[in-house]
Amino acid sequence: MSIFTEYYKEKENIGRLLVKCPNKPGIVAALSKFLFEHGADIIESSQYSSDDESNMFYIRFEYYCDGLSEKSAQMEDDFTELAEKFKMDFTFTYNKTKKRSAIFVSKETHCLLELLWEWQSGDLDTDIPLVISNHETAREIVEPLGIPYYYIPANKDIREEVEAKQIELMEKYEIDVLILARYMQILTPSFVKRFPNKIINIHHSFLPAFIGAHPYERAYDRGVKLIGATSHYVTNDLDEGPIIEQDIERVDHRDNIPSLKKIGQQVERRVLARAVKWHLQDRIIVKDNKTIVFH
Repeated sequence: MSIFTEYYKEKENIGRLLVKCPNKPGIVAALSKFLFEHGADIIESSQYSSDDESNMFYIRFEYYCDGLSEKSAQMEDDFTELAEKFKMDFTFTYNKTKKRSAIFVSKETHCLLELLWEWQSGDLDTDIPLVISNHETAREIVEPLGIPYYYIPANKDIREEVEAKQIELMEKYEIDVLILARYMQILTPSFVKRFPNKIINIHHSFLPAFIGAHPYERAYDRGVKLIGATSHYVTNDLDEGPIIEQDIERVDHRDNIPSLKKIGQQVERRVLARAVKWHLQDRIIVKDNKTIVFH
């Protein structure tokens, strides 16, 4: 059995370090030395240097360290000096702390079903303390799994009242990530501001094409040859937040609106699931309105 396999038997001793900073010589060496000096063995390392005027550097480490639970606070404290030297924005995360996800859904359940299947099979490494919906449609899917289901009717006239209830639930359940699995409500700026880069949406088209309502009808009228989906972080610019993942399927003149929708739903399911997995695995660094995703 390999050392790598042995490491993953002790997941509580696995941590991740994400860094973004201005690019300059010596960053990788300094980070590697820091981890080595703190008894950490690097399992995975991915890096990227931008080639534009921003001249930024991005890196993700996954590492194993015996007794990480006891060492993590000191490691973070010790890292401050290095971070100041290289002007680093950084994040430490730990396998021992599983992220907690709230799923928001409306009438269409295909993305919800995909997420629940991935979760049940162990491929979506998260806790799901609740599902929130403005319809009762998904209750019979969710509650048999032992997940609390909150039906909160929503429309533009009561949006602030609805979001106050949702925020209360996010705080009660200590939610780390909000997944909009075809939740067909526009969120207010104050709600979005509370959860920066923590709300993941799936858009039922290939952004920036066909933003807004009825995308498949408009795609059909346009005679598109590709159907796609985009998962992105939610910002206050509708459907224009940092893109995490996209995918497409080829279609042709034989496809009508119902078949386009069916194909599109298949793409939506896999795109959202991949985006959520990458977020849960801390594989995404956001810079302005773009993402660096270390697959």
